[in-house]
Amino acid sequence: MIQAETLELLEWSRLCRHLSTFAATKLGAIAAQHLKIPVRLEDTQTLLHQTQETCELENRLTRGLSFEGISDVGESLERAILKGILSGEELLAIATTLAGTRNLRRVIDDHPDLETLNQLVADLRTYPELEQEIHRCIDDRGQVADRATPKLAGIREQQRQLRDRVYDILQGILQRKASAIQEHLITQREGRFVIPVKAPQKDAIPGIVHDISVSGATLYVEPQPTVNLNNQLRQLQRQEEAEAEAIRRTLTRQVAAVKADLERLLAIATTLDLATARARYSLWIEGNPPRFIQPSEPIVLRHLRHPLLIWQQRHEQGKPVVPIDLVIQPQIRVVAITGPNTGGKTVTLKTLGLAVLMAKVGLFVPAREPVELPWFDQILADIGDEQSLQQSLSTFSGHIRRISRILEALGGEGQRQGKQEDVEDVEDVGEASNSFTTHNPEPTIVPQSLVLLDEVGAGTDPTEGSALAIALLKYLADHARLTIATTHFGELKALKYQDERFENASVEFDDVSLSPTYRLLWGIPGRSNALAIARRLGLKEEIVNQAQTYAGGASEEVNQVIAGLEAQRRRQEKKSEEAAKILDHAERLHQEVARKAASLKEREQQLQQAQEQAIQAAIAQAKQEIAQVIRQLQQGPMTAQAAQQATDAINTIADRQLPSRQQPKPKPGFQPQVGDRVRIPRLGQTAEVLTAPDDNDELTVRFGFMKMTVSLEDVESLDGEKPVSQQERRNKGAGTGNRKSISPASSNASETSAEKPSLPSDTPLIRTSRNTLDIRGSRVADAEPLIERAIAEAPEAGVLWIIHGHGTGKLRQGVHAFLQQHPQIERFELAKREDGGAGVTIAYLR
Repeated sequence: MIQAETLELLEWSRLCRHLSTFAATKLGAIAAQHLKIPVRLEDTQTLLHQTQETCELENRLTRGLSFEGISDVGESLERAILKGILSGEELLAIATTLAGTRNLRRVIDDHPDLETLNQLVADLRTYPELEQEIHRCIDDRGQVADRATPKLAGIREQQRQLRDRVYDILQGILQRKASAIQEHLITQREGRFVIPVKAPQKDAIPGIVHDISVSGATLYVEPQPTVNLNNQLRQLQRQEEAEAEAIRRTLTRQVAAVKADLERLLAIATTLDLATARARYSLWIEGNPPRFIQPSEPIVLRHLRHPLLIWQQRHEQGKPVVPIDLVIQPQIRVVAITGPNTGGKTVTLKTLGLAVLMAKVGLFVPAREPVELPWFDQILADIGDEQSLQQSLSTFSGHIRRISRILEALGGEGQRQGKQEDVEDVEDVGEASNSFTTHNPEPTIVPQSLVLLDEVGAGTDPTEGSALAIALLKYLADHARLTIATTHFGELKALKYQDERFENASVEFDDVSLSPTYRLLWGIPGRSNALAIARRLGLKEEIVNQAQTYAGGASEEVNQVIAGLEAQRRRQEKKSEEAAKILDHAERLHQEVARKAASLKEREQQLQQAQEQAIQAAIAQAKQEIAQVIRQLQQGPMTAQAAQQATDAINTIADRQLPSRQQPKPKPGFQPQVGDRVRIPRLGQTAEVLTAPDDNDELTVRFGFMKMTVSLEDVESLDGEKPVSQQERRNKGAGTGNRKSISPASSNASETSAEKPSLPSDTPLIRTSRNTLDIRGSRVADAEPLIERAIAEAPEAGVLWIIHGHGTGKLRQGVHAFLQQHPQIERFELAKREDGGAGVTIAYLR
């Protein structure tokens, strides 16, 4: 009985109705509205696995699980087993249910990793032969089809022929006797074809009158020539009905023969629909799967929200739901929540009770991960007032009756002394409290019970009510896994300091707005706000001061201590939030630095790989040239002059290909410009120049999110060039820089030594797919990585053709700006007109 009362107090039926709206079938909706709460942990674990696997399956499928065609055919199955004859619509519903369930099984079979769902449909029988037979005999309108039997098809063919003859005869009469016809149409009365005849002209068309219009002006006459034909049609109709009934009777027998399997099929389909409804509802409330903990683990429910308030907020434009945090250590057995009225204490009790029930039936809990709570065998609640004028019970008596039933459900010894169902209004609670103070050293208890008590001990004398509440909570600490109680009694706050199984909590109150915040504070008892509210609302100061005197100074001191603790908690929460932001920023900075370091390492590997490929290509080319010289020497006359020529040719190849034979190119030094990328060897970083070197040879650079000022001698270019100081530039005379320039393809002017191309001037430029990059239609930011990769993959001292098109010119400008600062580019120029002109840039690599 108390279990049903608890569900009613927690408004469990409302949550079930909300859940039913997520079901796809009528059976699923009914099952959701009448959820059975498991009594074993194993059953709950199975339900949770079904919910989790259905969530996973819904995420994998584009449109989710489909229950199309599945309907409630339970009544049809019962009639079939009682030898009734099912209608065509009922048979068709059975066939579509078989097809819909088979589709469900096929979808689940495609995901063998979902073990719980596959186990559920493993023994499912969908009888495709029965489905096919029903569809063969019953059409989409639920009528018996002509193809069902040859006899039925023959009867209907005879009907069509007779009907056509009747129509022909009637059409002839309508034309011949047009003056006697009220309206040119053929209709039916009592299953016989008739025509409307004017009443005064009834003798013009001999026959049988089957009906008269309301006004009496029209007679519906069956002409004499069609009477026999209509008689034959009626006989054929009776034959048709008999044959159709025989077909439906045969199909009904086939259904009755497999009734047990079809009922199991319905049960499995309903289970799947209910699991899908749980999954969709759980995702809708942004819930997370619970984990049932051991007795030595703490209860963790962070950011827990009331599911009914979530529905109210989203569907009824309710207020935003204020979440609560419940972290209860394993040794705690009783939590006393104090605070002002309408502060959220009762909502806290209901939220926890609903969360436990949701977990038991396989629903996710609307809280942040991890969701960890014990398995409670039962949830027992006393929430709100229970008054009955018929029973002459007061508020206090109502609480006592319900608490007595709670103790009876717990199996405690103390209940046996107070078990009086017909107790009247109890004014003297001294005797009633004895039923809770009896202590059983070896109680017969249900250890895994959750008890929720609202305003424990209220409704009577404060002193005796407080004493009763203390005795009751101590009793429950011995007989229940966890008790959450709300109260206004200050004496209950001290229990925490007498017994380690007790804990205090309070609902926060804003002294400025004089309203609760609905936040739950742990470890701090609630303070009395009556005098403070009265003072701020304008009650005379002398009355408030007098009340303060009556209340005693100790009470005010306690309130001040509590207020100080609350302020300290708020400061700690603020600092914690700031620390979390700093930590988040630091993590993002670390990720950015790590990403850039990885990018630089990858680029270095690419450059190294490109250099190795270039060296291998040079060696292979040198070998080919040497082999060609040797072949020429072998084919010609063996003379000293030929040998000398061969030696000179090999020396020429060695001078051109071997690095040791090449004269190093003088590095004239460089001057860092704004936007250049430079390397800082002592820091192992690559940075961007923000300001040019000043007179003190110092410049500002940035790497990552950091900016710093470094000396000119601490930096170098990406290819190892050391910068020239201001003094050296003045001594040498500020002259040429080492900047690249662009020249039009048509210019034949000679180049300076600083701009000397890597390729000889007489070397023809050969354009291939390997040295051509097409970036037309790209943005500058997207094109730069493509150019960088193409430069890295190009052979040493090679040429890169970059096709950027004409367009607005912004892409060409961006490409030139990128090439201008790149350390591997010697120079670049626009292509000749026949090679693309201003739409193509040729870049020469060092």
